[in-house]
Amino acid sequence: MYYKLKVNQKSWKNVGLGESELKFKAEIGLLLMAIVLFAVSVFFYSYQVIGEGLSFAASLGGYPYRGIAITFVGFGSVLTLAASISYSKRSKNLGNTHRRV
Repeated sequence: MYYKLKVNQKSWKNVGLGESELKFKAEIGLLLMAIVLFAVSVFFYSYQVIGEGLSFAASLGGYPYRGIAITFVGFGSVLTLAASISYSKRSKNLGNTHRRV
C-alpha cells in the first residue's frame, strides 16, 4: 500500500517564522560556532610537549598544534565577521521599515 504525501506549498514565511527570526538564529549559530572554535584553539595553542633540559629555541618547537589553533582562530574570526555583517544589514533593514508610514 502506497501513500502519497501532499507537499505543503507554503513558504517558510507563511509557516510562522519570519525572515528576521531565521536570520537571528543563523547569526546566533555563527557566533556560537565562533566561540567554540576560539575555545578549542586556546586549548590547541597552549598544548605543549614537555621536555626537560630543552633550551629556549628548542622549546619553541614544543607546540605541535599551534598551526591548527591559528587556523581555528581564522575561521572563528570569519564567522564573527559574517554574523556582524548579517546583523548590521538586518538592523539597517529593520530601521528602514519602521520609518515608513
